Amino acid sequence: MVGKPSIVFAHGLWADGSCFGKLIPALQAEGHEVFASQHGLNSLESDVACVNFTINHVPGPVVLVGHSYGGTLITKAGVHDRVGALVYLAALGPDEDETSQQQQNQFARTPVFDHIEVADGRIWLKPSGTGDFCGDLPEAEQKLVLATGAVPVVDLFDQQVPGTAWRTKPSWYVVANQDRTVNPELERFAAKRMGAKTYEIDSSHVPMLSHPDVVLDVIRDAAKYLAA
Repeated sequence: MVGKPSIVFAHGLWADGSCFGKLIPALQAEGHEVFASQHGLNSLESDVACVNFTINHVPGPVVLVGHSYGGTLITKAGVHDRVGALVYLAALGPDEDETSQQQQNQFARTPVFDHIEVADGRIWLKPSGTGDFCGDLPEAEQKLVLATGAVPVVDLFDQQVPGTAWRTKPSWYVVANQDRTVNPELERFAAKRMGAKTYEIDSSHVPMLSHPDVVLDVIRDAAKYLAA
């Protein structure tokens, strides 16, 4: 394990740590300590806290990887002094004075939001929305994504906590060109604003599931940067 950075993953909405299941075994086999934060999407503060205690649990330095809303989480938690690199996967990356929703509002609304419903104070993805969320996966995998996803509180994207790690730490960004959940133009804007090393792939919102080999290479690049 000497010289191998740890990898910590942060999932987004309608997901849990299993969404990184095609990445974790390969990274473990290469000698990395790997953990996925399991957060409940109950509040931004509690979700960031979950990422932070996961960072505390692994040896440093840490490559912090966030998908979708997980990009907001790594932007906040990434100020942790043991985090050395940030990897964004089709992710949000709000600035200090932005909420997740304010960043989204700057770009056209995506089709997935025609397939949601609010019940019990949570925003649920309808089965009809999996095509816009993960439509380049086989049907069985789409059903698994829907069944295992955590469900956010209604006001999650309007919440704010301090921290903008990408302003001081090196970043990598995977833009999903066929994304129908986070606007690809938002992704390109975020990557450019970060000064991130950017990769564009023809993927739905879940490149770690539909193009795991590409995403693995991006994470490996960030890990090599820390190990150098």
